[in-house]
Amino acid sequence: MPPLDEYAVNSQQIENGVVMLKKRQRNVMLWAITSSTIFLASVVAFFLQHDFVYSFFGITTELKQLHIPLSVDANLTELGQHRDYFSNLLSWFGWLILKLFVSFMGAFFVIHFLKKIRFFYVRFQSFILKFVGWIIAFIMLWSGLTYLQYDLNNKENDAYREAIHYEKNIQQSELAQYLQRSEVDEPVKAYLLAQTALLHQPIDKDAAIPQVLALVKAEKTDPDFFEYGFKPEQLWTMQHQLYGQSLTPMAKIVSRQVAQAEQMSSVVQILIIAAAILFGILSAILLLLSQHLKRRIFRVEQRMQLK
Repeated sequence: MPPLDEYAVNSQQIENGVVMLKKRQRNVMLWAITSSTIFLASVVAFFLQHDFVYSFFGITTELKQLHIPLSVDANLTELGQHRDYFSNLLSWFGWLILKLFVSFMGAFFVIHFLKKIRFFYVRFQSFILKFVGWIIAFIMLWSGLTYLQYDLNNKENDAYREAIHYEKNIQQSELAQYLQRSEVDEPVKAYLLAQTALLHQPIDKDAAIPQVLALVKAEKTDPDFFEYGFKPEQLWTMQHQLYGQSLTPMAKIVSRQVAQAEQMSSVVQILIIAAAILFGILSAILLLLSQHLKRRIFRVEQRMQLK
């Protein structure tokens, strides 16, 4: 019979096996983090998808930006936000995904590098303190990226915000004062002032309603109404935000787009729910597998130390 030593596993083989297990555990953990990030993004997307789909068709249920018709002079045209609803929301959603991914992943890297410092290494032996440190790192990274996002947006929108800003009376806004001095047609004035009132925080319905009613009347009586360059989607939004329905033919044109948006929103909602369930289950399985491998590595290393 061959000696029993031939069947024994030497310590070098065990160490190589531990290295392989650690590599496998790290890869599983990275996949778990990735799937968890996608799961969180799916949950956020579930609440945002309605506005996102509507913006794809150029529609919003509430007024979000000022539209300047082409019939006004160049001074006013420069105030209008050049990016459409969809581009703005796409940019915002892109920032959200970036902040989620960078903050989620970055917090792990912060903890990893802090553990190289003995002060933090000792304290991070406790899972609770390590989790608290991760939360603090996540919040700091999220706050930094949020500050950068709004700093960039503020530089683009300062002139636009100043023009429509007022405290109590809409006539205090720079836009209203400019319109009083200029020779702009009354329907155009009503169009711009209605938007200004609806963009005010909080919404100034008392100022918006007379302007929207003036637009409704102008569409029925003014033969040049369709030449002013008003946006049908903007009229639809203003009328629905105030009255919950389309009051004029020009606004009713948008109804077909709204129906398409609703249909697409329903499909997107189902897909997002399916993705959230799939990646939620996958994240849980991968995290459990990672913990199982971690415990197995710990047991093997303990036995090696005993030997």
